[in-house]
Amino acid sequence: MIDTGLVLGPYTLPNRLFIAPMAGVTDRPFRRLCKRLGAGHAVSEMITSRPELRDSLKTARRANHEGEPGPIAVQIAGTDPAMMAEAARYNIDRGAQIIDINMGCPAKKVCQKWAGSALMQDEALAAAIIEAVVAACQPHGVPVTLKMRTGWCAQVRNAPRLARLAESAGVQMLVIHGRTREQGYAGVAEHDTTALVKTLVRIPVVANGDLDGAAAVARVLRHTGADAVMIGRAAQGRPWLVREIVHELRTGQPAPAPTTAELRQWLSEHLLDHYALYGESVGVRSARKHLLWYLRALGGPVAAQQRLRQAIIAAERPEQQLQALHTFLDERESCAGTTEACAPQPCASRALACA
Repeated sequence: MIDTGLVLGPYTLPNRLFIAPMAGVTDRPFRRLCKRLGAGHAVSEMITSRPELRDSLKTARRANHEGEPGPIAVQIAGTDPAMMAEAARYNIDRGAQIIDINMGCPAKKVCQKWAGSALMQDEALAAAIIEAVVAACQPHGVPVTLKMRTGWCAQVRNAPRLARLAESAGVQMLVIHGRTREQGYAGVAEHDTTALVKTLVRIPVVANGDLDGAAAVARVLRHTGADAVMIGRAAQGRPWLVREIVHELRTGQPAPAPTTAELRQWLSEHLLDHYALYGESVGVRSARKHLLWYLRALGGPVAAQQRLRQAIIAAERPEQQLQALHTFLDERESCAGTTEACAPQPCASRALACA
């Protein structure tokens, strides 16, 4: 079921394994790579609805969809219904084919302005925003989706009420992250709320939270009855994760690890696209996090890992980072089958994303 299509408005998404919108992560280069490696849907980083910030370089980069296969999904965030409606129209004019409303980001700088998951505390305002965005999108035939948490805190898990409200207003797909805003990314995701939402609405429901492999995906789908899943932080450094999950669910066997040739091609394409979007100076700095995530996921000889880490941080030009990556991949390949330490590193906390 996971590798069958899902209808969303006029579009049929090719499968039901999606990549979550994550601030500082799911830019155009990362979305393109994830889609190429099997993701059925990937949503942009959150774009503010504030008109005075539309001309900023940061917003312009987030709204860049050049060369990205459709449908193009753009997530917008804000607190004013009219402003959110205008943001939807603005992004549609620039290529958005699906508009996603952010009601799930727990970041303090977002919630302090009563955007993101803070909207779950004001159901009347949330309803007004949803209705305004849907009304703005309907004339263009653009479906609206909504991503939210289970609630603001453990005592107020109001996602079921908001889900019914959203469906009535015309939202065509819901994504539920199985944590409250109070939890942030701590603790374990609970999917009971998602299972309840699924019984209350007829539109597709997507489960999100702690989905790091085929076993977790299968378990959550069984438990919730969800129509799809959305993978967040587990895809950082592993954009091929969707491909692995599809293979294991289809065959019952773990997917073969990516070959060195595949890794060289995928990672090089990602970095070159990244440098093209951000420019040389900014691109080298912002690529560091992706390279360090790749390093953590791939493992390799300890000494080679240390050299790559140092080179990533010291590099001032794209070609220096690329050469360091290629050298590392060569050393990692030569290590295969030897007794030299090649294990991936334990995953550290990844707090910047709004998955």
